Parts: sequence; structure tokens; C-alpha cells
Amino acid sequence: MRWHNLLVFIFTGLIVSQVLAKPTPPNIVFIIADDLGWADVAFHGGNVPTPNLDQLASEGLELAQHYVAPVCSPTRAGLMTGRCWSRFGITTPTNELALPIETVTLPQALKSRGYSTFIAGKWHLGSLPKWGPNHFGFDYSYGSLAGGISPWNHRYKKGPYSVTWHRNHELIDETGHVTDLLTNKAVRWIQQQKSPFFAYLPFTAVHLPIKEPAEWLEKVPEVITGEVARHYAACVMHLDDSVGRIIQALEEKGVRDNTLLIFTSDNGGSTAENNDLKYPDDNCPNGRLTGNNYPLRGQKGDVYEGGIRVPTLVSWPGRVKPGRVETPVQITDWMPTFCALSDYNCEYDLKWDGTDLTELLFTHTPLPDRVIYTAGPQWRASSLRVGNWKLVTHGKGESRRIELFNISNDPIESKNLAATEPEKVHEMLTKLGQAAVTDNDSVVQ
Repeated sequence: MRWHNLLVFIFTGLIVSQVLAKPTPPNIVFIIADDLGWADVAFHGGNVPTPNLDQLASEGLELAQHYVAPVCSPTRAGLMTGRCWSRFGITTPTNELALPIETVTLPQALKSRGYSTFIAGKWHLGSLPKWGPNHFGFDYSYGSLAGGISPWNHRYKKGPYSVTWHRNHELIDETGHVTDLLTNKAVRWIQQQKSPFFAYLPFTAVHLPIKEPAEWLEKVPEVITGEVARHYAACVMHLDDSVGRIIQALEEKGVRDNTLLIFTSDNGGSTAENNDLKYPDDNCPNGRLTGNNYPLRGQKGDVYEGGIRVPTLVSWPGRVKPGRVETPVQITDWMPTFCALSDYNCEYDLKWDGTDLTELLFTHTPLPDRVIYTAGPQWRASSLRVGNWKLVTHGKGESRRIELFNISNDPIESKNLAATEPEKVHEMLTKLGQAAVTDNDSVVQ
């Protein structure tokens, strides 16, 4: 009887200790598309098959109001720091050093908690090796130091940053399509890792210029016509397949159930000319991109919903609650969230603008109403979201144009309520001024 009681005591203690123990920090895979529009995906009504993303949407969690910056470098700065990009003076794509070298970045924080850190794709926060990801917490870095590149020659725009394809600190030349190269590298890296790891995969798809392999063009539905439109569709399908390959790599390694995976885009879709002459010739087709943000207003570069609200999926089997939530969140929220999950605490205030999303992800508990501030390119336009209200300003001073929308009632921003809601406009303008006070407080000196 004595031995029986002792065994029961030990067994009970083990169970209690397991319950009270902190969960193992998850692996984190963050996939970000480039210029992918709201309706470029099938789960938002797009005409291009995206079976892997559709499955993520059906089995995982969709963040239906996930906000980013209107253009690429600012979104990336927000992800890496948990702060609004305007704090660093970054509101447009930049090839110069974007973040002070001493900045505590997301990969640095995770690395201090034992994570291996990896990036394959587009950095665009400093387009020279001396400003590259390895200097900001990434153990392994591969892809484009600069912005979107031609898919086959891997060149950025003509000029000092055109040669940009790299591996860690070295510029290199490789053959192959950019999406395949990035995916192959990510799959191999994941296969070699021990947990925990952070894999950041900022693809260049579907940024111009695009030119897809024949095997993907052959898979495009016949209903889609026009050379650029078919290449664009093939690019989306190719990207979707890459997401599937990443998931398969996690499953084959046996770590899918302890991996938090996020898929999003850096800004809304674009309808710019595909074969941009600023890029070295890669024999890409002529014509406008077919980025689709329907039914949202605006596109890449705008602070309207079509420019800053992007398709976003979250998956962590058994932990993240499946479904769809409408609570507004922002790209700056991911660093506080990942730091909370990895039990990272800094000895000083990192001045985050973002907030921890774990309760929202795990239980769908809504966040309290808060300010979500968006500084547009060169501050020509800004927006502020608080609850259901959204303020949009264009310009400054006496010539400033103001718009006010109720996003709950009018998600396509068709009815400007500024004239009929003067008190709300005044309240929102005050909050906008408060949100902008710390702009430029961390500019590279």
C-alpha cells in the first residue's frame, strides 16, 4: 500500500508539473508575399487556384483586418522592430540603411532565446552586404538585399544596388527562377534544423517584373487571357505551391504541430507596368499587372484599405483557434507576439507600437480598441484606425484634405462622413497628432 501511494504521488506530481510548465517555444515560419492583393487568392474570390492557401484558410485562422504599410520597406521595418516604420523615418522603399545598427530586432530577440534564425527572400532595409540581415540577427541570409528583382537574372533596378543576390555576406550569381531558388533554400534549411527556429520568407512574388516558367503557365486556367495576366496568375500559383512545399517540409521533419506559421503580404496589389525599364532587361512581358484588391478601395501606395489591408492566415495545429476574426491588427504586433511566446524580455523599453496577439490567436478574445497608425509614402497621406472609425488625411496645413469612414458599415470607404461628424473628426485628428509625435525618433544618424 505504501508503494502504491508513493507511485500515485509521483505520477500526480509529473502531471501537475507538465500542466504548470511553460509550453515549448514554437518554431516560427513567417511567409510574406510581395504586392499580393486582397482578391488575388481563391479564398477571397480570386480566379486563380490557390489550394494550399485555401487549405490554410479552412483549417487555420484568418485575420480579416490585418494592416501593413502601403509599400514594402516600411512594412518590413514594422515587422523587424514592433514599431511604426515612421519612427525610423521610413515611409518609402529604401536602399539606404533603414534601421540603426543597435536596433533590437525580432531575429535578435529570438536568437537570444536559443532560436536559429534564417531569411530567404527580399530584405530591402539596406541594400549592401554591410547593411544586410546578418547584421540584424539572422544566422543565415539568402536572396535579394534590395527590393523586387527580375525573376531570372536576379537583378534589381539599374544603378549601384542592381547586383543584389547574396548568400550571407557575399554577392553571388546563380541560375534559376527566383521563387524556386528561395523555396529550395528554405526547405533545405528547415530540414537541417533543431528546434526552435525562426524562418522568415519574404518572397519577391508577385512583385514586378514577372516572367514565369512554362510549366506554371501551362497550369493557368484558360479563362484567364492576356500575356501579363497569365504570367501573374502563374506567379500566384507558383507562390501557393511554395507555401505547400514549406508546410510539407515541416510535416516531414515532424515539427508541424509545434510550428506557428503566418502568411501575409507586404502591401496591397499593384497595377503598374510589368516590364519596368528601370530594371535590366530580363525579357519580361509588357503590360500592366493585374493585382486585384476587390472590393477594397485603392492599391499599393494608398492608405485606403486596398493598399494596407492584406490577406493574412495563421496556423498552429492544436494551439491557434481556427476560424476568422475581425479584430484590427497590424504588422507591428508580430514582434511582441513572438517575444511573448519565446519568453523574451528586454531590460529596457523597446517602445513597441504593436501588442501581443496570443490571446486573440488562441481564444479569439478581441483586443481593446486602440490606435492603428499608418504613415503613407513621404507622409503625403496618413490614416488612423480606432475601433470602427478610420481617418484619412492627404497633405498638410490648410490644404489638407480629410476623410472619415466607418469601416464596419462601409468597408469599401465609399462614404466620406467628415462633413457630418465634425466632433469625431476633431477627436481622430487629435489622436493622429499624438500617434505621430514619435515619428523620426529613431532615424539612422
